[in-house]
Amino acid sequence: MDYNRRKKKSKTNGTPKFILWVAVVLSAFLIIKYCNFSKISPSESGYNAAIKNYGREIKILSGQFDLSKDFLMALIMLESSGRADVPPRFEPVVYQKLKDIQEHKLASIENIIYSDIADASDDALKNLASSWGPFQLMGYKCLHLEVKIKDLRGSNSLYWGVYWIDKTYGDYIRKGRYADAFHIHNTGHPIPKNGKYKTYDPNYIQKGLEYMEYFKENF
Repeated sequence: MDYNRRKKKSKTNGTPKFILWVAVVLSAFLIIKYCNFSKISPSESGYNAAIKNYGREIKILSGQFDLSKDFLMALIMLESSGRADVPPRFEPVVYQKLKDIQEHKLASIENIIYSDIADASDDALKNLASSWGPFQLMGYKCLHLEVKIKDLRGSNSLYWGVYWIDKTYGDYIRKGRYADAFHIHNTGHPIPKNGKYKTYDPNYIQKGLEYMEYFKENF
């Protein structure tokens, strides 16, 4: 009889605790679902991710190098979609050309000659033949910049990317020749005189110009 009385009391006192537990769980769910914590996953992409991941530093670098911040942000969107964790992109064709230089079957590629890569291991060649960072610079650009491959993919990747852009085609940007600048970044050359783009994506330049318009209004 005493046991039954204790059991009944336990059930009566337990009901409010159960309701409280449900309320806590429901509140936590609503907070997670509807509250904005201003945190972006490293893999998240898009305009907001690009601004949060790169906006502050791009504003500083654009002033330092006298380059359009809207162009630089648009280029980041084109090349890495604004993501923070940008995976490298291996280019088999470039790798083979580097191998050919090592084997004296090819003289050079963008001024990279045998002496530059004579002692490079196969893994090193693969790194040189991959694109890195938010601007997706080819690894062998580190030889032009006289830096290490880790500089193109580490915490200084944004700086060295803008440095290379300024050195390679910064004057096109400063003159407002943005279509040519996008074309150079993607192909190594301005738009041909016949006006036909040679970008891997035929809409590459148009997308870049549209991205620029967005950042002009929102960044």
